[in-house]
Amino acid sequence: MAADLGCRLGQIEQMIRYAYWNSGCTGIVLGVSGGIDSAVAAAFCCRAIGPKKVLGLSLPSAISNLKDCKDAATLCAQLGMEHRVVSIEPMLEGFKTIPDYSPSRYLTGNLMARIRMAVIYYHANLDHRLVCGTSNRSEYMLGYCTKFGDNAADIQPIIHMYKDEIYEAAKELKIPDHIVKKAPSAGLWEGQSDESEIGLSYADIDASLRALERHQWKATTPTEEKVLALVKKSEHKRLSAPDLLAALQNCQNI
Repeated sequence: MAADLGCRLGQIEQMIRYAYWNSGCTGIVLGVSGGIDSAVAAAFCCRAIGPKKVLGLSLPSAISNLKDCKDAATLCAQLGMEHRVVSIEPMLEGFKTIPDYSPSRYLTGNLMARIRMAVIYYHANLDHRLVCGTSNRSEYMLGYCTKFGDNAADIQPIIHMYKDEIYEAAKELKIPDHIVKKAPSAGLWEGQSDESEIGLSYADIDASLRALERHQWKATTPTEEKVLALVKKSEHKRLSAPDLLAALQNCQNI
């Protein structure tokens, strides 16, 4: 099992290295939240191209937990990569001047995710870097991400890994225990946690997704039915925007 895991981790590093070499870029940048997903993604990047070429950005808002930023700084120091902190609060305040701005959690959370990705891509453009995504398969399949926000990236090294596989990789990559044991959170509002927002534990999500894939996406339990409904509802987040011109031409040819 350990040898198999080591092989899979090596393949991920090779994928990152191949994408980096072919891009002509000078480095990689990613958001480091202090959570396990970004920690694992950062570790992969450092192992693939060397820590001196990897930049981690912490992008807190006024409601962010200061400990998360400290955890991100500790991680980056351990990995030997550069770490910078950029508050998104001034940018968020600017968006609040939009006419009819709504302070709802849903709208503000999506706005924060998109602001963070805009800042990450700014640094990518500034330093000619690739943007590394930090989405795992469990969240990606459920659509637990923001379009053009945290699901935007040039490379997605962990998007094929279920959450339980992220924890396995974290042990192999020697991610600090206080990060591994932390309750997963997108940090979109005070006290927010992923599992409470989704309404399911990651253990149930992973088990249901694996069962659904084995059974041709046919649910056999209430939990699987809930997961399947989320997968179907979020399909648009996993598809490219439709080519309307091609669709129109196809209609004319019928």
